[in-house]
Amino acid sequence: MSSRADTRILSLSCVYPNLNDPGLGLFVRSRLSHLSRLADVKVVAPIAEIDYARSASRWFGRHGVPLRQVDAGIEVLHPAWVYPPGGQSLNAILLFLRLVPLLAGIRASFDFDVIDAHFAFPDGIAACLLAGVFQVPFTVTLRGNETMHARYQLRRRLIAWSLRKASRVITLSETLRQFAVSQGADRDKVKTIPNGVDAGTFFPRDRIHCRHKYNIHPDAKVVLSAGTLIERKGHHLVVRAMASLVREDVNRVLLIVGGPGREGRYEDEIRRQVAEFGIQKHVRFLGEVPPSDLAELMCSADVLCLASSREGWPNVVHEAMACGVPVVATNVGAVADMIPSPDYGFIVPIADPESLEKALNQALSKEWDHRAISALAHSRSWEQVAREVFFELREIATRNERKE
Repeated sequence: MSSRADTRILSLSCVYPNLNDPGLGLFVRSRLSHLSRLADVKVVAPIAEIDYARSASRWFGRHGVPLRQVDAGIEVLHPAWVYPPGGQSLNAILLFLRLVPLLAGIRASFDFDVIDAHFAFPDGIAACLLAGVFQVPFTVTLRGNETMHARYQLRRRLIAWSLRKASRVITLSETLRQFAVSQGADRDKVKTIPNGVDAGTFFPRDRIHCRHKYNIHPDAKVVLSAGTLIERKGHHLVVRAMASLVREDVNRVLLIVGGPGREGRYEDEIRRQVAEFGIQKHVRFLGEVPPSDLAELMCSADVLCLASSREGWPNVVHEAMACGVPVVATNVGAVADMIPSPDYGFIVPIADPESLEKALNQALSKEWDHRAISALAHSRSWEQVAREVFFELREIATRNERKE
């Protein structure tokens, strides 16, 4: 199986950009867009008909999104699906039932060799059931939220069942690889393939120019905290650290980049803490920004801070380092792999404001080799990721053909 047309991949992801949510799952899109240069890829990206994670005025998340679109040369289908509030484990079954007739129609013209699911829940469980119906192998990629879902007994059992059945489990980090094996996945079928970085967007830029564009003083010491405005991302912990830091140096500034998330709305609480600490003049909320603007803001910063309580492969860390920016991050997911030494940043314990403050203070005072930081991050490209994923998918597709 050497030509592009020889391997037909049906990718399933409930996290993929759409007209109503263009910033959703950009890391999934990046992997698939590069994978499509090596294989025939079709994407099924279901959208909840009623999205309970949104505000009531935006519950109908599917509204205005076409069933079919072509994105970067890939056909993407956005079927609507429905699940009850609080459905949880049932959601995976409902997703499977919704997709059976759709995949039957797809297979008439696109005889897919493998189903490629991008999260264990609900995507991976649905993929496991669909693979049984259509008699094809399937893969599951673990990206970090699986450990949270595994706290619930039934979801954990369903995830473990699908991981045992999968022909390949792809994990973004060693921690997730160990999690997969602990759930019963065959050790030999678990492959760690970390994410890449978009080198055409995230690269070192002129700091003075970037700061001028965003009205940031040239002499300011700038901390950037980027991510959806949910509690798990820890923006409030960065705010608390900054409250102490600005007492030592009034030139220190915190930029908070991000919009509403699907795990609750936490912006009001973050703003309340900013006001409580009396540091309104030192904190700027910039909202959700496109990747090109995020890259410029990263190049404006002295350090990126990620204070999350849970991550898989935090792309924002990778992207900031690609811009030559050092990082202070909590010890979550693959952070220890991404920041291999203090030459690239500092790693602190989860939910430890004192350690966070100390590390930020040290990072703002340290002389960094920005070129070396960028070079390390750019050593991992999306092209490389796609090649590694393609090798695994092609191998299991070929093996399945031989069985037939």
